Amino acid sequence: MASARPTVSVFGNDGKAKEQVKMPAVFVAPIRPDIVASVHTSMAKNRRQPYAVRDMAGMKHSAESWGTGRAVARIPRISGGGTSRSGQGAFGNQCRKGRMYAPTKIWRKWHRKINVNQKRYAVASALAASALPSLVAARGHKIDEVPEIPLVVDSAAEKVTKTKDALKLLKALGANVDVEKAKASRKLRAGTGKLRGRRHVQRRGPLVVYNKNNGVVQAMRNLPGVDLVKVDALNLLQLAPGGHMGRFVVWTKDAFNKLHNIFGSVTRESGVKKGFHLPVGAMTNSDITRIINSDEVQTKVRAAKKVVRRSRQKKNPLTNFGVKVRLNPYALSLRRAELLQQERSKAAKAAKLEAVRKGLPPARTSAEAKKRAKNLLHEKRQKLNFKRIVDGANPTKDDNKKAAFDSKKFNALKKNLKVGSATTAPKAGKKAKAAGVVPKFLAKKLKFFASEKVAKIARAKALAVEKKKAAAAAKAKPAAAAKPAGKPAPKK
Repeated sequence: MASARPTVSVFGNDGKAKEQVKMPAVFVAPIRPDIVASVHTSMAKNRRQPYAVRDMAGMKHSAESWGTGRAVARIPRISGGGTSRSGQGAFGNQCRKGRMYAPTKIWRKWHRKINVNQKRYAVASALAASALPSLVAARGHKIDEVPEIPLVVDSAAEKVTKTKDALKLLKALGANVDVEKAKASRKLRAGTGKLRGRRHVQRRGPLVVYNKNNGVVQAMRNLPGVDLVKVDALNLLQLAPGGHMGRFVVWTKDAFNKLHNIFGSVTRESGVKKGFHLPVGAMTNSDITRIINSDEVQTKVRAAKKVVRRSRQKKNPLTNFGVKVRLNPYALSLRRAELLQQERSKAAKAAKLEAVRKGLPPARTSAEAKKRAKNLLHEKRQKLNFKRIVDGANPTKDDNKKAAFDSKKFNALKKNLKVGSATTAPKAGKKAKAAGVVPKFLAKKLKFFASEKVAKIARAKALAVEKKKAAAAAKAKPAAAAKPAGKPAPKK
């Protein structure tokens, strides 16, 4: 796999570029954050020290359960008497001075076995991520003044023995800003760890990778945040602290060149790791947008679908009238007839109410007139039937003839009853309307075919008048009796 930047500059102790060296193939290995995080989690567990509570902690009591029947819990209780401690619960994790739940044991599975190929893949990914300035900056390192990433210095830096000289070297390379950041981040640990030998915490600074220790470890080991590691012993815990790739790494020239032999390439086997080749990425070009928009792909891709066919939403025909009409077209005619009938009923009801207010017979439709005419003609038959049931006498032929249904009378009566409706009655003149006078040609018919309501109203008015007269007569009698007897009034 070819690198986009095949060479890297080598900087001297004064911070100036001296030469160019070839970029090792490991820096273009696939970057797999999932593998790095998984391997880092397992590796971090391998540094744990076993711990456990004492096996008899919370169990050194003289206690025994009271059993059942005493209306108390069956937890073991301290034996004896004469003290408040006796009778108290013991042994259980819910008891005071009792053992913990599931006491910890030192034979827990503390360590994790990790596949060797996975560890090598994770280290290769972490090294590749350390060569990308964006990932290094995203991890929080201060690299604004660093001339190049990855940063390679001359092998003479391995002979630095004084810390002040190491600081000068880092300052010339622009890496001292990251050291100052780590120094400023030192603070007290939050939590109980401060009482267990881990009192302070601070951020990570640059990682210095060397080939031979000619004094560089002693010169830089006391700088805050700076870690040192030999190139033969690269560790994922240092290359990706916390499982986060992008550690700021400072390489010496010899250590950088040694990476060719340690990791090899995709086609060349490693000279140190038996049978290891660098992993091949699933894609040689990760620019998906460029691949999709290329002519090679676009010529084989079908045209985009511009017409979007969406499935019809399911609707309830019982509540949605449009869907109901689509399923049953006759529903529209039924609904129209229903609405028209409602309008007619409403108009007829209003006409009836208006006729009652004016003392006129109620307006009737054809069906109502027909029904009313039948009832009127059937009254005689009803009377004969009632007489036959009550008296037990059979009606005579003349009575049956009089009570027989006459179609001519029925049609005439129906026609006359319908004339009184608001829809068919002739319009009265303007003067008659203004005076509230009923036309003469209707007067006789209205008088003869007056409705039961009008008759009831008339009877009620007559009763009211009679009551008033009776009340006035009753008042006049006591007044006449109270007058003293005297001479009769002279006649005029």
